[in-house]
Amino acid sequence: MQGVLTGFAVIAVVIAVGYAIGRRGYLGDQGREVLTKLAFHVASPALLFTTLAQTDLSVIFSSRLLVTALSTAAAAGVFVAVGVVRHWGVGRTTIGALCSSYVNSGNLGIPIAVYVLGDASLVAPVLLFQLVGVTPVALTILDLSGKGEKGPLWRRLLTPLRNPIAVGSLAGVAVSATGLRIPAPVLDPLTLIGGMSVPAVLLAFGISLCGSTMPGRGPDRLPVFLSVALKSFGQPAAAWALAAGVFGLRGAPLLDVVVTSALPAAQNLYTYASSYGVGERLARDSILLSTVLSVPVLVVVAALLG
Repeated sequence: MQGVLTGFAVIAVVIAVGYAIGRRGYLGDQGREVLTKLAFHVASPALLFTTLAQTDLSVIFSSRLLVTALSTAAAAGVFVAVGVVRHWGVGRTTIGALCSSYVNSGNLGIPIAVYVLGDASLVAPVLLFQLVGVTPVALTILDLSGKGEKGPLWRRLLTPLRNPIAVGSLAGVAVSATGLRIPAPVLDPLTLIGGMSVPAVLLAFGISLCGSTMPGRGPDRLPVFLSVALKSFGQPAAAWALAAGVFGLRGAPLLDVVVTSALPAAQNLYTYASSYGVGERLARDSILLSTVLSVPVLVVVAALLG
């Protein structure tokens, strides 16, 4: 369980530093916005490009990835269905669906994959699926649902190509697929810039907690609790049912897919919500609560299936 505790400890410390920065006002009134924009427009695209450009894309063809995709669709689908019935709006429903199904496969998933599953590469299929499949689709929906999106159809269809996160992801996949080797003078600066992504996201998240009320209160109470329940319990339960009952996975493969599905909502979802100005409270509270709940959930899953 050292990997689980270590991963959460790292995240907690960086978020706490962000909170302290916010309380002290070291970055001024616009500190959170600057960090969010830095992560969304510069650091995250660089990180995604360098990560995917050096990843073996053959890992996407596996039953484990199919289980992940189906469990992700199941959790997100339930939230979308409720959101449609409750008239939560396209933007807020999209953010809530992401919080219900988009796992923290990067800064938390990697250490857990190393210390709990014994192989860091096991998180790569989830990372690829989310970056190449889920993220462009979700951000396109957010783009098209925004105010003032009245351009011609061809321009709207090309929306993913105008999004920095999607561009970084797709460019990395293209480099990996073609087998191109990026020269060190080009790759090293991008790697250095990409290294700012996770700290910037976590610091911005910590700053956002300053002066905020307890999570799960206010008009977003129902969406928050629904997304947390789906993320913390619904998605890993769906992954277990699919992996064991449909695909016949046992032992380590079963543990792999359930553990990755039980990871909490990713911190970069708050960056998306903040960048588009929709569902920020929903994203912040969902991430915080699912992160807290995922500690006992991951411990129980590892104890039962490990």
